[in-house]
Amino acid sequence: MQLSDRVQHINASQSLQMAARAKSMKADGIDVISMSLGEPDFDTPAPIRRAAQEAIEQHWSHYGPVPGIPSLREAIAAKQTTSTISFEPNDVIVSVGAKMAIYDAIQTVINPGDEVIIPMPAWVSYSEMVKLAGGSVVPVKTLFEDDYCMTAGQLRAALTPRTRVLILCSPNNPTGTIYSSAQLESLVAVLRDFPEVVILSDEIYASLTYESKVSSLSAFPELADRLIIVNGVSKAYAMTGYRIGWLLSKNKEFIAACTRLQGQQLTCATMVAQKAAEAALTGPQDCVEHMRQIFAERRELICRLAAQIPGWRFRKPQGAFYLFIDVSTTGTGDEVTEFLLEKAHVAVVPGSAFGCPECIRLSYAISAEEIEEAMQRIMQAVQQNR
Repeated sequence: MQLSDRVQHINASQSLQMAARAKSMKADGIDVISMSLGEPDFDTPAPIRRAAQEAIEQHWSHYGPVPGIPSLREAIAAKQTTSTISFEPNDVIVSVGAKMAIYDAIQTVINPGDEVIIPMPAWVSYSEMVKLAGGSVVPVKTLFEDDYCMTAGQLRAALTPRTRVLILCSPNNPTGTIYSSAQLESLVAVLRDFPEVVILSDEIYASLTYESKVSSLSAFPELADRLIIVNGVSKAYAMTGYRIGWLLSKNKEFIAACTRLQGQQLTCATMVAQKAAEAALTGPQDCVEHMRQIFAERRELICRLAAQIPGWRFRKPQGAFYLFIDVSTTGTGDEVTEFLLEKAHVAVVPGSAFGCPECIRLSYAISAEEIEEAMQRIMQAVQQNR
């Protein structure tokens, strides 16, 4: 069978691959602790589960509107509206997870040869999605000294007449970095000179922050017509398997085109899951705060333990639930990842997956007990290898 060039030239998700390897080793009787996936270890809150059950009993089992049911789109618009940009239900497209929303956005605005600026390190799928659209990735290597945030100077140097999209993720996966209001203002000041550039703002971790709230690009009304915001319920509400995400844009031409694409691609997101997502957004939000507080405690724990490993360095994450560690004094990220899996039986993701080969990513979306055990195994393995 002949395979298309497009699928042969994309890479598999290394985070999913590492998770699969950990599961395989567990199935063989090996006690592996997986710190590979960005998936909350909490159960979906009970009120949300009940809403899904009620939706089944109420026969939410037929095709729905391509961009999502009106009540969910209304809830999303209300959640994402700020004092500077007001979103309406017609500005929303509900998709099968935030990943599909990002994919659809890229497919809608990228032509072959268009350039997409991605600050690195970055989530594993951005680059591959750009490749699938025929676009060209322009990676911008951010620095440890800058908290892995792209500077205005770096952005200006990366922009060319072929630049079509800038992808920004804050809080960031894999670093947990949050762009401050001042940092965003400096980037927007550069973008004012490039009005043709679309900004895709991935805000999937916006509810999981620690010291400060996220400063969104929606704070800049001059970007409204070229800003695409992506979010979803997977991380904040522990609903990864429900597969509900969304995108928002004030650009009606973009929304119409993206809706046409989704109509041909998947018809609509699962109706039962949409009703569950609606319950998540409109119901009590104490479950989000509860999970956020536990993640904050785990962050303190993992940072304290990681700081005990000589030569390894990291920035304390401001959001999300990842610790991104520079392990270059021990080896490359790929080498250390393999070493930890084989010797410590701890699965992590190499930084090369995120465009930063000297690092590894540890997810602390696991119990405190597992974090302590995993970090002890890692410390012992590293010490014995010195």
